[in-house]
Amino acid sequence: MAFTTIDNPELYFQCKLYSGTGSAQSITLDGSENLSPNFIWQKSRSHSQDARIFDSVRGGSKILYSSLSNAEATDTQLITSFDSDGFTMGTSGSNANDSGTTYVAWNWKAGTTSGLSGGDITPSAYSINTTAKFGIYAYTGNGGSSQTITHGLGATPTCVIFKERGGAEQWRVQHMSAPNPFSKMLLLNASDAEASQTNGLSAVSSTTITFGSDGAYNLNNDTYVCYIFCDVAGYAKMGKYIGNGNADGTFVYTGFRPAWVMCKVASGTTNDWTILDNKRDPFNVSNSRLYANTSGAESDADRADFTANGFKHRGDGNDMNGSGHTYVYMAFAESPFVNSKGVPNNAR
Repeated sequence: MAFTTIDNPELYFQCKLYSGTGSAQSITLDGSENLSPNFIWQKSRSHSQDARIFDSVRGGSKILYSSLSNAEATDTQLITSFDSDGFTMGTSGSNANDSGTTYVAWNWKAGTTSGLSGGDITPSAYSINTTAKFGIYAYTGNGGSSQTITHGLGATPTCVIFKERGGAEQWRVQHMSAPNPFSKMLLLNASDAEASQTNGLSAVSSTTITFGSDGAYNLNNDTYVCYIFCDVAGYAKMGKYIGNGNADGTFVYTGFRPAWVMCKVASGTTNDWTILDNKRDPFNVSNSRLYANTSGAESDADRADFTANGFKHRGDGNDMNGSGHTYVYMAFAESPFVNSKGVPNNAR
C-alpha cells in the first residue's frame, strides 16, 4: 500500500501572501497546482486586526472572526468570488484588504456539494472532499440530544470545529488528541486550556458526528457552521506532544514536511493558538508567529524547524513548548515524507 494518496498537497492546501489595496483585486495562489479554495482563513501580518474566516458554503460575504465570539457579519465587498486558482476581493478594506497592510491567507479545498444522506440533522449546505478528508457543513439546530450529522468523508474525524452563526457563542474545538476530547473542549477564540462542557460533541465515527443541545452546537432554530478534519497520511495530521521547555525541543513526527502548523496548549497552563507556515518563513527557523485567538500583528521568536517528516521545536515558550505541558496541533503538508511511488522528499 502506498504511503500516501496525495503526492502534491498543493491541490488541497496553499498559503498565500498578499498586500491590501483598498480596491477590488484578484488574489492568485502561487502553488504548482491550481486550487479553488472553499475555506479561507485570513490574517493581517503588519497590523493588529482580527483574523477572518470565509467559506464557500456560507458565501464570501459572510464573516466569522477566529479571535472573537461575535455572530456572523455581512460585507458584500469582501470575498466576491471563489476562483479557479484563488479568490477575488471587493472594494471593502474591512481588515482583509486595507491599503498598506500585508496579509496571509490560508486556503483549503473541499468541493463536492451533493450526495449526503442520513443523520438526524441534514446540513442546509455543505462542501466536502473525500481525498483530503475535509468538510464544511452549515446547519440549523433542532435542540435535541444525541443528534447526528452525516459527514461523508469516509474516515473518522480527528478535529471538529463548531461556531454558532446567529449568536455569540464561543468557537468550540474538539480535538481528538486532547486529554478529554468529548467531556471538555478548547476555545479557538481564547487562550484557555481545556474546559468542561456538557451536551457538546459526544462521538465521532467514519460516517457521523454526534452532539447534544449545548448552545454552541444545537439550539433549536439557530444556525451553525462546522468544519471537520481527518488525518490523511502524507497530507494532514492532528496530534499531540509533550513540551520539554528547551530550545533543543520536542520533535513531532507528522509524516510530511509541513506547510502549516497550529499548536495549542491543552493542559498544564494557558496560552495562545500559535500558527506557523512555509510562506512567511520559507527557511528554518520558522519564527513568524501569528495567533488565531488574538488580533495581534506578526511577531518574531524562534519556534520550530520544519523537517522532511515533521517539526522540531526551537523555542522554550509556553505557547508551543512549555516543559511538561500537553499540546495539540493541526498540520498540513508541503510535501509527503514518501510519495506514492516510494520516493522520499528532502528537508528544507
